[in-house]
Amino acid sequence: MPSHPRIGSLCSGYGGLDLAVQDLFGGEVVWHCQHDPDDTEQHAARILAHHWPQVPNYGDIARVDWSTVPPVDVLTAGFPCTDVSLAGQLAGIAPGTRSGIWAHVVRAIRALHPRLVVIENVRGLLSAPAARSLGPGGGPVDGEQRPGPLRGLGAVLGDLASLGFDAEWKMHRASDAGAPHRRERVFILAWPAA
Repeated sequence: MPSHPRIGSLCSGYGGLDLAVQDLFGGEVVWHCQHDPDDTEQHAARILAHHWPQVPNYGDIARVDWSTVPPVDVLTAGFPCTDVSLAGQLAGIAPGTRSGIWAHVVRAIRALHPRLVVIENVRGLLSAPAARSLGPGGGPVDGEQRPGPLRGLGAVLGDLASLGFDAEWKMHRASDAGAPHRRERVFILAWPAA
């Protein structure tokens, strides 16, 4: 990893994951990709523009031509938890769901092939369904038909593996960092397999 890594941010939200990764690894955020189709005011994008005024926002992840985006060393992704959250509909990672944006994260990882990928999502990722693994071609990884239900975390880890990445995941609570509440989150670190 370079001493001053370039960080790209997918599904940036208000930039919390970006700040944490920047603090942990050093470096700088060189671009964001943030667009909320349900927010006509684009509040999160406006906050990002305020805190990172010189950093471009590529907007809607589904519309980005990744061949035109500068390469990065670290790629962050806090893809929507709406359909994997225990407080949500639990529709899971599936086409047509907000959490199904994961398929576009896969597309970005495939194109950018960063040295490190940092993913954050809610605890529900462990139990929420995934209609199928999204794999690099959009279908099941390696053409496998898995018995039983596929869970969100399994789909994410399987997709990373199909892209040639090894990964580790861990659950952390906000209270682990001093916050007065639990707010459990799954963090995944992935890197190109040797």
